[in-house]
Amino acid sequence: MTDALLVPQKRYATAVDYLNLMKPRIMMLVVFTGFAGLVAASSMTGVSMHPVMAAIATLAVALGSGAAGAINMWYDSDIDAVMSRTSTRPIPSGAVPRDEALALGLIVSGVSVMLMWLASNWLAAALLAFSIFYYGVIYTMWLKRATSQNIVIGGGAGAFPPVIGWAAVTGNMPLDAWILFAIIFFWTPPHFWALSLLAHKEYAKVSVPMLPVTHGAKVTRTQILIYTLVLMPVSLLPLATGLGGWIYGAAALGLGATFIAYAVGLSRSKAGGPDAEGADMKLAKNTFVFSIFYLFALFGAVLLEHAAGLHFPLVGA
Repeated sequence: MTDALLVPQKRYATAVDYLNLMKPRIMMLVVFTGFAGLVAASSMTGVSMHPVMAAIATLAVALGSGAAGAINMWYDSDIDAVMSRTSTRPIPSGAVPRDEALALGLIVSGVSVMLMWLASNWLAAALLAFSIFYYGVIYTMWLKRATSQNIVIGGGAGAFPPVIGWAAVTGNMPLDAWILFAIIFFWTPPHFWALSLLAHKEYAKVSVPMLPVTHGAKVTRTQILIYTLVLMPVSLLPLATGLGGWIYGAAALGLGATFIAYAVGLSRSKAGGPDAEGADMKLAKNTFVFSIFYLFALFGAVLLEHAAGLHFPLVGA
């Protein structure tokens, strides 16, 4: 990237700029899945966590997510300045200096881990620290620009919150916690690849090897379908362990079938290709939007069952 791109015209920063630096939309999903893991752990084990400590632990997860987002924006500011969909972010727009963004990310990282340790235990704090490192260093600084499997391998970073939430309550990481991890892990590729079909030209412009850039749109659409098909049985695993009940089962089946329908339609379209039509690209956008709703609704079912006393497991019924 040229120096001109790395030194945007300065403007005054606002509180919104610093909030955006922490990727609040991603933070919301991270906090929601982490809180669902926390509540499910308490319900499944009978171990209660003081409401104030639970709130602090949840805040720590939010701050950890925001810290990782700030580090990501610091490192990616060169390509963000070139890509039109990211050019208005706080650093490329000139609102927040790069070194200030890095300082914010590092300081908030430390605060989030310390809060988690004080509110819960060392295991939850260590997992939170590792998840920040995973996203900020392993994914952002290495995988994203090195391999087309960046999203697959890097997806682990976003899958840790329910495990962290579970560990905050119990101090351990049982199978149920890792099942929730696996759901997010297998959800991430179809979710992000649907977006990459829309932004593949942007990624190509900055030489980021997203799958549509390296292997083409057709392969990407096929991979979205494959991962969505794998996601269905993975999402049903909570029924086998007793983590999920009737409400969760109905939600997983309905949401999974709908997600697969979107993926099948996308695989038959030309989305992301040179001859893609408006309807094809709209389908890719709708698939991306539904994928967000899918995860919120699925973990919402977990939260509903375990928080409202509606957990009626199929196991042993």
